[in-house]
Amino acid sequence: MKTYQVNSIGTIRCGAQGTFLCLDKPFIPALLGLEGFSHLQVLWWFSDFDSDPYRTVLQTPQPYKNGPEQMGIFATRSPVRPNPIGLTTVEILHVDAARGLIEIAYIDAHDSSPILDLKPYTPSFDRLDTPRVPAWCAHWPMSLEASETFDWEAEFNF
Repeated sequence: MKTYQVNSIGTIRCGAQGTFLCLDKPFIPALLGLEGFSHLQVLWWFSDFDSDPYRTVLQTPQPYKNGPEQMGIFATRSPVRPNPIGLTTVEILHVDAARGLIEIAYIDAHDSSPILDLKPYTPSFDRLDTPRVPAWCAHWPMSLEASETFDWEAEFNF
């Protein structure tokens, strides 16, 4: 197996003051030109699941209530994966470029999770008008905005 070196560019902070992407000082200049984007795609490390036993799991028993009895890990959004990389599209609330802080509305990462990369969300590359999904999850919301009020707890077996 070939390995690659990946370095953190910052840390996710979730707390009473809000949720922030905190960039390490050397990467703050990379925020130039981010003004005007409403959303970012955040690549982050599932650091709580970075161990050999988690990395060997390739299938999981029914994570979704309406899903198949057994699913391959690549058909899930599970943090347990061969490479524990998370990808979340987030809404930008405020950018403090001088301090390297991006306040975001929400992220499904834990506090202190390492940030691997940031990419601006652009509809011309990232939005699909007619995505297909299996029948068992076809009732899920078709947008991030609609997901905010959806009862996600009713969908999972954990």
